[in-house]
Amino acid sequence: MSHAYSTFETLCKQNAILRDTVSLNSGIQLASWFNKRDTITVKSDHHTLSLYVADGYESYQKTPGGWKNGGGPDRFCLMPKEGETTWDIRDDLSFVHLYCTDEHLRDTAEKIWDRSPAALTLDEKIFADDAKITAVYRQFLLGCDWQQQANQLTLSSASTLLLTHLIQHYSSVQWRLPTVTGGLAPFVLRNTLAYIEEHLSQPLTLAELAQEAALSEYHFARMFRQSMQMAPHQYVMQRRMEKAKQLVRYSTMTLTGIALACGFSSASHFSNRFRSATGKTPSQVRAAAQS
Repeated sequence: MSHAYSTFETLCKQNAILRDTVSLNSGIQLASWFNKRDTITVKSDHHTLSLYVADGYESYQKTPGGWKNGGGPDRFCLMPKEGETTWDIRDDLSFVHLYCTDEHLRDTAEKIWDRSPAALTLDEKIFADDAKITAVYRQFLLGCDWQQQANQLTLSSASTLLLTHLIQHYSSVQWRLPTVTGGLAPFVLRNTLAYIEEHLSQPLTLAELAQEAALSEYHFARMFRQSMQMAPHQYVMQRRMEKAKQLVRYSTMTLTGIALACGFSSASHFSNRFRSATGKTPSQVRAAAQS
C-alpha cells in the first residue's frame, strides 16, 4: 500500500534535510525534517499535517496580502490536497510531516462512524494551535525510534488518532465521536491477549489487532483500554519486556536472539528499552542471575 507523496519528493529536492522517515503498513508516511534558508512551492494530490517541533519563528507563507509569519514550536499546518502553498524558510526549522490520502481519511471515517461521507474535505490551517495534535506528536512520535519494528504499534496508533482528530475537527463533516462503553467481551479479550503473546516477535499494528477482534481501530483501542486499563501499545511493550526478562534470566539465548524474539530489530534498541524498564541492562541482569 505504498504511495509516492509529492510533498516528500519536493522537499528531498530542496535544501531540506531528511532526519527520519517511515512508511506504515497502512501506506501513511511520516517524515522528520530540518530546513533553513529555503523557498519552496508545494502542490500535491495528498494531505499533509505538519507540526513544528523546534524553532520556525522565521518561517513565512506567501498570501495574497504578502508574506505571513506565525511559526514556532508546537504550531501546526494542515495542507489539504490540491492546495498550493509557497514558503520562505529564513532560519532554523525542525518539523514532522504526516502524509495521507483521501482513501486513508475515508477508510478511517467508515471504520469509526460506520458510514461513508458523500464528500470529505479538509480545511487549510496555517500556524495554528491544537493541544491534542501536539500531545499525540510529542507523546507518540518524538523520541520514538521509527525504524524499530517494536514501535510499529505506537506509530500506527498515533496515525489513527491524528486522522480521527482531523475528521472530527478540521473536515467538512466534523462528526462527533461515537460513544464507547464497556470493554472487550471476555472471549474476544482472551483471543486478543493470546494473539499478542504468539506474535510478540512481530511488528504488531493497531489495524492487525483490531481485525483479530473484528472491530474498528477506534473501538478496539478504547474497549481494550477499558478492559486492561492501558492502551494496546503500552500492553504490548509491557509483555515484550516481561518475556525479555524471563529469557535474559533463565535462557541461554544470546541477547541479540532475545531482542529478535521480543520484537526488537536491534540489540542496542532492545538494551535501551530494557534498561529504561528495569534500571539495568540485559547484560547486568544476566550476570546477576548467573552469580
